[in-house]
Amino acid sequence: MKASNLLLKTLRDIPSDAENISHRLLLRAGYVQQVAAGIFSLLPIGNRSISKIRKIVREEMNLSGCAEVNMPVIQPKELWEESGRAETFFPPLANFKDRRERTLVIAPTHEETATSMIRSFVSSYRDLPITIYQIQTKFRDETRPRGGLLRVREFEMKDAYSFDVDEKGLDKSFEIMVKTYKKIFARCGLDVVIVDADSGGIGGKESKEFVLIADSGDDTILISPDESYAANLEKAEFIKNDYSEKKILDKELFETKHINTIEKLSDFCKLPKNKIAKSVIYNSDGEIIIVTIRADYDVNETKLRNILGSKDLKKASTQEAINAGFIPGYASPIDKRNIKSVIDNSIELGSNYIAGANKEHFHLKNVNYPRDFKSEIVGDIAEAKEGFQSPNNSGELISKKGIEVGHVFKLGYTYSEVMGADFTDKNGDNKSILMGCYGIGIGRLLAAAIEANHDDNGINLPPSISPFTVNLIGINLDEEKVKNKCNKIYDLLLRNGIDVLFDDRDLLPGVKFKDSDLVGFPVRIIISKKNFEKNDIEIKSRNDSNSNYVSETKLVDYINNIINI
Repeated sequence: MKASNLLLKTLRDIPSDAENISHRLLLRAGYVQQVAAGIFSLLPIGNRSISKIRKIVREEMNLSGCAEVNMPVIQPKELWEESGRAETFFPPLANFKDRRERTLVIAPTHEETATSMIRSFVSSYRDLPITIYQIQTKFRDETRPRGGLLRVREFEMKDAYSFDVDEKGLDKSFEIMVKTYKKIFARCGLDVVIVDADSGGIGGKESKEFVLIADSGDDTILISPDESYAANLEKAEFIKNDYSEKKILDKELFETKHINTIEKLSDFCKLPKNKIAKSVIYNSDGEIIIVTIRADYDVNETKLRNILGSKDLKKASTQEAINAGFIPGYASPIDKRNIKSVIDNSIELGSNYIAGANKEHFHLKNVNYPRDFKSEIVGDIAEAKEGFQSPNNSGELISKKGIEVGHVFKLGYTYSEVMGADFTDKNGDNKSILMGCYGIGIGRLLAAAIEANHDDNGINLPPSISPFTVNLIGINLDEEKVKNKCNKIYDLLLRNGIDVLFDDRDLLPGVKFKDSDLVGFPVRIIISKKNFEKNDIEIKSRNDSNSNYVSETKLVDYINNIINI
C-alpha cells in the first residue's frame, strides 16, 4: 500500500489524557482515535495490526478443532434472567427497550447465548464434545475505563465455549485450550505467565489467567522464585505460620483504655500481631457478619465473597456495626450476638490470643479457638503478600504487576443446570452438560504487545502483528530515477508476498524516518541517490542502529531472514 492512500497521521506531542505507554503510543502513532471514554475507533494502521491478531487467533483456534460461530451482540434479557446474572453481573448490564417494550441487553459476554445455542441442537452424548468460538464485540460499562485499549467499554473478544459429557472430557478441552493460547501468545511475541485466578462474574470452579508481566499492569500476581507457583492476588494462597503454644491459659478480661487499633494493641501488650485475633464486621448482601483472622494477616475480600457466596460485600459502617451489637475497636468473636461468623484458618494455627471483649476500653487475653468461640464457616480468607511462603514450599512469594491477556474457565454446571442444557448418556439417563469458557481480548492483546515491545523512538512490534512488515521510504521522489526505483522495489516486494507500505508522501526524510520508528515497522528500506552510487539497496532492521546494503537480487531473501529470526 502507498502512504498517500492511507490515513496516516502521527502526533509529536503526548496526549494529556493518556495514562500509560501503550495508550500514548497508540494515539501518537495513529493506531486509534478515542471517540469517548473507553470507546475507540481503529484507524487503518491499528486495524491492520488487529486484523493480523485475529488471523493468528483464528488459525490456532481452527487447528485446535474449534468451530467458529457468530452470536449477536444484542440479547434478550430473559436469557440473563435464566442464568441468574441479570441483576448481579458487574459492571451492571447495559440495556434498552425495543419498540415492543422488550428489554434487550448489550452483551458483555456470551455464556448465556452459547448455552442456549447448544441446548437447542445437542441432545445425545453422540453430539459431544464440541467447542465453539467467535470473535465478537462486547460492551461493559466500566466505572473507570483507562489505559487506552487495556480497559475499555466497547471491545472485541475471542470467546470460546466447550461442552463435554464428563469431568475427564472437560479437563481435556481445558488443556487443549491452554496449549492453544500458548501458541497464540507466542506468535504475537508475548512471553506470558499462567497463573491461578478467581473466576469472578463468569463463575465456575477453576480458572487460569495468562499474564504479561508489565509495570503498567492492573493485576498483581504472586509468583515463587522458580515460577512453579503463580497466582493472581485475588486467588493466591500461602503457607501460614503456626504459633500455637502447648499450654492453654484461662481467659481474662483486662482494661485497654483508648486502645482501639491493632497497632496500638500490639504496642500496649508488647506482643506480635500473630498473638491477636482481629475481628472485622462486614455487610454481605444486607446481612451483617463478623470475620475473625489472625492480625498478622489481612482479609482477602475476594476469597471472603467466594466463601460466603456474596453478590455484594463491603465493610459495615460504624453505625451498622453498632446496630448489630458490636463496639467498634473492641468487637469480639466470642460475643457475636447470633451474627454469622467466618474464621480464617490461621486462627487454628495459634493459641492464647488477645481479642476484643465487645466492651469499650476492654480486651480479653488467652482467647482460644474452639474453646471460646466457634464459627459456621472456617477457611482461607487471608490475602497473600510478597515474602510469604508459597503454598508448594518453593520459596518466598514475589509480587509483580501484570496485564491479563487471556482467561480460561472450567464452568462445570454453572450455566447448563440452570438453563437446561442437557444430554442423554449411553445408559439413557438425562445429564447436564459440563462447560468451559475461554477468552482473549483482541485489542488488549495489541496494547499488551506494545507495552512489551517499545523503545524511546516508538512501537517495536514483532513482524507477525506489525501493521506492515516493510516500510519503503523514497527520498527525492521528484527525481524520476528515484521514483522508478521505488516503484520497482515496491512491485518486487508485493509479488513476493511481503507486506509493504511505500511512503510516497511529500515530506522531509527526517519526518518519514521518525514516523517509521514511531509506528514500528520491522524493516525499513531507503531509496535515494546514494543507492545508485553503491548499486545496492539500503535496508535497516527496527532493532538495529545501522543500515546494511543488499543487492536487489538478494533483497527478498534478506528480508525473509530478518522477519523469521
